[in-house]
Parts: sequence; C-alpha cells; structure tokens
Amino acid sequence: MTTIDKSKPVLVTGATGYVAGWIVKKLLEEGLTVHTAVRNPNDTQKIAHLIELANNSKGQIRFFKSDLLEKGSYMEAMQGCELVFHTASPFTSNYKDAQKDLINPAVLGTENVLETASKTPTVKRVVLTSSVAAIYTDAIDCQNSPSGQLREDIWNTTASLDYQPYSYSKTLAEKKAWELAQKQSQWDLVTINPSLVMGPMMNPQATTSESFTILKQIGDGTMKFGVPKLGIGIVDVRDVAQAHYLAGFTPSAKGRYITSGHNTNFLDMSLLLLPKFGQRLPIPTKAMPKWLLMLVGPMVNKALNRKFIRNNVDIEWKADHSKIKKELNMTFLPLQTTMEDGFQVLVDEKIIQPKS
Repeated sequence: MTTIDKSKPVLVTGATGYVAGWIVKKLLEEGLTVHTAVRNPNDTQKIAHLIELANNSKGQIRFFKSDLLEKGSYMEAMQGCELVFHTASPFTSNYKDAQKDLINPAVLGTENVLETASKTPTVKRVVLTSSVAAIYTDAIDCQNSPSGQLREDIWNTTASLDYQPYSYSKTLAEKKAWELAQKQSQWDLVTINPSLVMGPMMNPQATTSESFTILKQIGDGTMKFGVPKLGIGIVDVRDVAQAHYLAGFTPSAKGRYITSGHNTNFLDMSLLLLPKFGQRLPIPTKAMPKWLLMLVGPMVNKALNRKFIRNNVDIEWKADHSKIKKELNMTFLPLQTTMEDGFQVLVDEKIIQPKS
C-alpha cells in the first residue's frame, strides 16, 4: 500500500504529449503542483496550452528541461516528488530506423527515468504509460490467447524489430521497467496499458499522433470507398488520464491495468460519425473487402502489409478490462462521445474541411 502526499509535487514526463496534457490538466484541477519534463522549456508554442491550463486551475506548474536519451536529465525535475508519471515515448508509424526512432527512446528513456527514481529518495511510486501493444501485436493474438481475449498476465511474443516495431518497443520498455522495479524496494511500479487512444487533443499543434492520422483519413475522403474492418480496442484520452490519476493515488493499485473502453473496428468507429458529420463529409459507410486490401494495401501504406492485413482485418479484437474497473473503480465514456469529440477538433482546427 503506497499513499502519496498531495502537497508534494508530481512529475509528468513527456508533458507536451497527447495523453500527458490531459494528465497534467487533471493534476492541476486537483490543486497539485506539477513538474513537467519537456525537451525545450523555452519553446512557448509547445507549452502555451499547459501554461493556460495552470492559469485556469488551482494547481501550479513548473517546467524542466530533460531528454529521454540524456542520462540524469530528469534529476532536477524529480526533486521532492513522491509520484512520477512516465508518459514520454514515441508513437508513430512514420519512422526511418526502428531501432533508433522507436526502440531506443522507449527502452533507454524508461531506464533513464526509473534509474533516476531510484536515486531520488522521495519517490514512492512510478506510473508508466505502457500499451496493450506490450500484450499483443495483431487482433488474431486475442483469439489465440488462453481465454480468447487479452488479459494483464499476457505478454506480446509476436512483435519484432522487423514486424510491428512499435509494439516491440512498448514490450521491451515495459519489461525493462519491471526488471528495474524488482531490483529495488523504494518505489512501486504501476503500468497503464491503453488500447488506441482517441478523443479531443489538448494541444492542436500535436496532430502528429497516429490517432489523428486515422481520424483524418476517415474524414478527408482517403477511405470513402471503404474502410478496413480492422479489429481494435479504443479508449478515450480523458479516461486514460483518469486511469493514470487513479493508479497514482489509489494506495492499493498494483501491477498492470488494461485500459480499453471498447472492443470495436474501424468500420463501426466510422459509422458512429455519420449522424453528426455524414451530411458534410465523405465518412465511409462500408468495409473494404479483405482481398482488395491485400492487393492495394501495401501500395497505399507500408504498414498495411499482407501479414498485417491477414492478422487484423475481419478479426474480432477483445480485451478484458475488469481489473481496472474492479480495483480502481474505473468507468469509460461512450465510444460515440470519444469519436465525435476527437473529430470535432479536426473540424474546428480546419484540418478537415466539411462542405458548407
């Protein structure tokens, strides 16, 4: 049982990220002092939304310069903190060198932050933003699991540097975290393992996230002739922030928590946007046949190779989220709310332009 003193500062790494912004918002609303670790505290464009959040809340914010690959660069930011949220890790399919762009920042960054925690006597708990990608690679892995669905005791064994390297990076990073946690007794580790995170972004500049690429393609006509019926789990970004908060401040929280609101697929996600946006935007209404995807997929997107299509399209995705509901009293927003609110930001920012 680990009780965190709310009068002490809390560290959030990767604070300008999509999920981290909502975690910072929640902490500030609760009146906490937030230490935010960012690559460049002088880049006012990237941190403006966080400053505004602090100005409109009970809490306070302080910025610290840090870098995932620079040993000891989190030391100053961690001083006096009992709780550390480590969210910083790359999420993209647009990379040149998987080892350099995905694996190293994820694994070495986790090692850097957790080793610093061990050298900071005040730290009692680290909450790591992992992913269901550390549990599975493809939707078919759900069917191949012992109970036909993903659970916290399962680890990803099918990703590699050559196939789904993002999933591989999350697996290696979380394994490294547990390895380091077990070597000491000062702090405990809790991991949040979200499925695909959707919903509104705090920082309209941060539209590089994979989640927004998918939303944009649903609305800009890329998929108007059909969307891959790709099995996937979805969770609202606001729920992910709440899950982190509960994991940090619930004394009995322990182990891994699958944080996924809905078992769904790309077609069902698209159909939920029709009532509000279907009149003005080319939202797809039907699935693209699997055989056709096999032909054209690899030409459209390098991530849509035949193995990926075979293992994910027309295959049900299923995860068990009973642990987080039972142990942390977690509830999840409706999928329609998540889809509409996330999509509305793209319309408001004119990233997608509806017909008038």
